[in-house]
Amino acid sequence: MPNNKIINIDDIENNQDKEIQIRFEDFIDGIESKNPIKADLSFKSLGEFIKVTGKITGYATLVCDLCLEPFEHAIDIDVDEMFAKNEYISESKQEIEIKEDGFVTDLNGEKEINVEDLLYQYVILDFPNKKVCDINCNGGEIFIRDENCEKEPDPRMSIFKNIKIDK
Repeated sequence: MPNNKIINIDDIENNQDKEIQIRFEDFIDGIESKNPIKADLSFKSLGEFIKVTGKITGYATLVCDLCLEPFEHAIDIDVDEMFAKNEYISESKQEIEIKEDGFVTDLNGEKEINVEDLLYQYVILDFPNKKVCDINCNGGEIFIRDENCEKEPDPRMSIFKNIKIDK
């Protein structure tokens, strides 16, 4: 399988099975990683559409939102994307309902699919909203109480000393 960053639609159409399989193994611009990100992808022509399926694996280097230290985030993503060769949705002002398989990327007559851009979008969308290096990350602060600490309790909390609870 060749290592390609651009897939030509005509190459898919001219292939006997109307399908091309590729192996991508490279760094992706905009995604920091120590090792190349890998993807095994299949591009299949379905008439007016190109269906892309496959798997992306590897590790991305993210920065923890709490302690600001870099950490490795595992990437294991299934790819399932549909491209319309020509304009899929007209520019009419009428509202349409998007159904389960209704997410289609318009190529607008373009003759190529940028694999690196496709992978970038899948990987970025897979990142967690809150990037945390470890479930026990405390943001670099130490939460262990120092027994020798002579810090006075907050005087505003003294009101709770007089609370009586009936059982």
